[in-house]
Amino acid sequence: MTQAIFIGRFQPFHKGHLKAVTDILKEHETIIICIGSAQHSGTEQNPLSYKQRKEMITYAINDANIPKKRYKIITLTDINNDALWVGHVEKNSPKFDTVYTGNPHVKKLFKRTGCKVKDIELYKNINSSTIRKRIINNIEWKKYVPNAAAYYLDDIDFEKILKMTQKIRKPTDIKTVKKEHKETHNKKEINVNISIKNLKPRQKTHNQQKQEQQPKQ
Repeated sequence: MTQAIFIGRFQPFHKGHLKAVTDILKEHETIIICIGSAQHSGTEQNPLSYKQRKEMITYAINDANIPKKRYKIITLTDINNDALWVGHVEKNSPKFDTVYTGNPHVKKLFKRTGCKVKDIELYKNINSSTIRKRIINNIEWKKYVPNAAAYYLDDIDFEKILKMTQKIRKPTDIKTVKKEHKETHNKKEINVNISIKNLKPRQKTHNQQKQEQQPKQ
């Protein structure tokens, strides 16, 4: 029995992913669907939690009438270490014969270790990043996602989740951090200057006025 592993973040799971699953099952008896970056959620790049992604994928695959005995869904955390990453996958996954991925970096890492790797071809130029952008900009997106996945995303209000990640987005590079810090500092200086200009002269007390009126000796 041959078993393949299909690695992705699935943010969200789209028709290209589903086609990849069905194509892989034409060549292998079973497939391991590996949800990467499992520890991340609520961010711009990873808005959905691993639990939400697992549920969404399960609904989509079951709706496509793929028998449960032919697929497994597992999760995998990032370790940010290229030298150890392939071993990390193998340690946390059932055995597999072939790796399927659309990520060039993942492909390179597995090929270094002698693993058999096959590309996932882009299906009708669909990718998860584009779908997320379409949702944020209120552009039609459901035709790119399996029906069951689209219903699930509506049910959890995926649009709201995405827009929340835009509000809490944080800079990812030091140049952006410095730029935002400088802008904030400049705004504070402007506000202080405005406040100083708007200060009204303090009114003199009765005693101060009386003293000024007295003739100097």
